[in-house]
Amino acid sequence: MNGGDRMSENKIVLIKRKTRLEELVVRYNTIQQAQFYIERLGADFSDYISEDLNYRKAVETAVIELSAVGRVHLLERQHVPNFIFGDEDTVVVVGQDGLVANTLKYLREQPLIGVNPDPQRWDGVLLPFTVKDLRLLLPDVFRGRREVREVTLAKAELNDGQSLYGVNDLFIGRKTHVSARYLLQLSGTAEQQSSSGIIVSTGMGSTGWMRSVLAGAAGIARSAAGIGLAAPEAAAGLAGADARGRLAWDHPHLYFTVREPFPSRTTSAGLVFGQISSNQPLRIISQMPEDGVIFSDGVESDFLEFNSGVEAVISLAEKRGRLVV
Repeated sequence: MNGGDRMSENKIVLIKRKTRLEELVVRYNTIQQAQFYIERLGADFSDYISEDLNYRKAVETAVIELSAVGRVHLLERQHVPNFIFGDEDTVVVVGQDGLVANTLKYLREQPLIGVNPDPQRWDGVLLPFTVKDLRLLLPDVFRGRREVREVTLAKAELNDGQSLYGVNDLFIGRKTHVSARYLLQLSGTAEQQSSSGIIVSTGMGSTGWMRSVLAGAAGIARSAAGIGLAAPEAAAGLAGADARGRLAWDHPHLYFTVREPFPSRTTSAGLVFGQISSNQPLRIISQMPEDGVIFSDGVESDFLEFNSGVEAVISLAEKRGRLVV
């Protein structure tokens, strides 16, 4: 098919990642050395080969299917943060849920299509399509005939002008396992705290990190009460959550939880859970001389430094993600 037969000359940006096998070869230089390392640990190296083969075939098929309807630009995951997406681009991600989330935060409301490269291997809430769906799916997306779900994003903005978005969650704390020190401010209440960090979750992230923290806190409180220890009150249920504790992806609030707050003569543990709304941001002033960080969606390598004197305002982002379903 030549360029004149395409439905659109706007880019289709196809995003791929390195497989486990490719990452091992980068580390150990050759497949043979990678195989020696894996088999020495007693693992099945053939599984790495199978995964790599299936993923490569999925990407190759996606290129063929997408090229039939538009102009394809293949982009590696590590280049996404610095890539300039056009306003009319359509983004296709071939990978796991994490790759979808880590791409969505760099978009400016361009529609994103999540493709499962290996349904026998991967589950994927954010991967409703296979590569064989693409040739019929893209024309509907171009014509606006596909449902698009909006996703509320979180935003951390520092007083030096830097900012970072989160699709599932933000983490504010230290790189190391030592305590993070900071001043927390919400709705006129301020508190000095020492903890293992703060998690801010979106509606999409409500079943992830935040849920595990709340489940742990509730379990500890019940067990402590059962043996007669004084336990803090359990956090209230999330407003708007369904029976399984899930919030809508476009939920109009964020929620924060403080992990393992330590009360002392100079620090408190009262302001440990709460809601962040459009007119009620969370403010955090770092008191960490070094190793203070803010990162999003579990990607520790993509972070903002958050050391002494820096103030972060955590709020709902001014933009929303758009997922084709």
